[in-house]
Amino acid sequence: MAGNTFGTLFRLTTFGESHGVALGGIIDGCPAGLDIDLDFVKSELQRRKPGQSHITTQRKEEDEVKFLSGIFESKTTGHPIGFTIENTNQKSNDYEHIKDAYRPSHADFTYHEKYGIRDYRGGGRSSARETACRIVGGAIAKLYLKHLNVSIQAYVSQVGHIKLEKKHQDLDLSKTEESIIRCPDAATAYKMVSYIEDIRKEGDTIGGIVSCLIKGTPIGLGEPVFDKLHADLGKAMLSINAVKGFEYGEGFNSINFKGSELNDSFVSSNEVENNKKITTSTNHSGGIQGGISNGQDIYFNVAFKPVATIMQDQQSVDKDGNETIVKGKGRHDPCVLPRAVPIVESMAALVLVDALLRNKTSRII
Repeated sequence: MAGNTFGTLFRLTTFGESHGVALGGIIDGCPAGLDIDLDFVKSELQRRKPGQSHITTQRKEEDEVKFLSGIFESKTTGHPIGFTIENTNQKSNDYEHIKDAYRPSHADFTYHEKYGIRDYRGGGRSSARETACRIVGGAIAKLYLKHLNVSIQAYVSQVGHIKLEKKHQDLDLSKTEESIIRCPDAATAYKMVSYIEDIRKEGDTIGGIVSCLIKGTPIGLGEPVFDKLHADLGKAMLSINAVKGFEYGEGFNSINFKGSELNDSFVSSNEVENNKKITTSTNHSGGIQGGISNGQDIYFNVAFKPVATIMQDQQSVDKDGNETIVKGKGRHDPCVLPRAVPIVESMAALVLVDALLRNKTSRII
């Protein structure tokens, strides 16, 4: 079946369902000799796992990864890296009531129409639980990027109408993990958490924005014409469950500028004697020009809709077209944003490593 593999040279294929025996994946194309820090991989999974705070789903999964191949004596061998993550806290009976009904704004109807069958237990393959596999692939990619001093930091910048007013350059992103909402500004984080608590009491959900900053990206990443770097980042982000929008650089705000105001002028500086470095005086482009990285910081926003499962009764129909009521029950996030932060980082890391490897073929020297 197509659609389960991401990447061109550095590829991640995932498998498994929300309430199946296990999730898993294969990472192919990872160069040999990369040191694998298993504690780091585990810590990344811990950032995404359910049940980590009172504003996330209370499903309890430790998300322990088991590597099956491709790693020997803590180094990659250059061969496919296979791994599994067992599901240990399924409550499939929570979904018996929607076995024949279509939940509003879920993949129930489209999956059933496409395949003629669907795993109704937690959404099966359409569940966001699949993203645990992306975290493993992203962690391996981050370890590769670490050697190049490339850093990726995502954070929550908006929940509903509550918006972080400061720009990334004015924030201390090292404080992101200090809040359960993963917003680096304490005052704004407090408002966000309080708002989510109120939304949860109503049996409802809320969406928002995850912002991401990438520093240290080499110049030249991205392929013309269809595999531009921002296009690959956009596809990566839009493949994440509940994502409804992606913008990089000034994004939609670009329409409020004149060309003379938006253009990033080139300047040079003598960083090393007799060796001028070309850079830009501004960075409205978000580190990407002509679809290729220019060495400046890459920054983008990812919009997440409210989680479709709400703890309220909703009008719907069953598979035979008969009207029915979908009861709100089960364990679900009132706001997906804090757990989405490491997913955004992981998908960005997969894109960058793939682009780095592809760029090695761009010219002879």
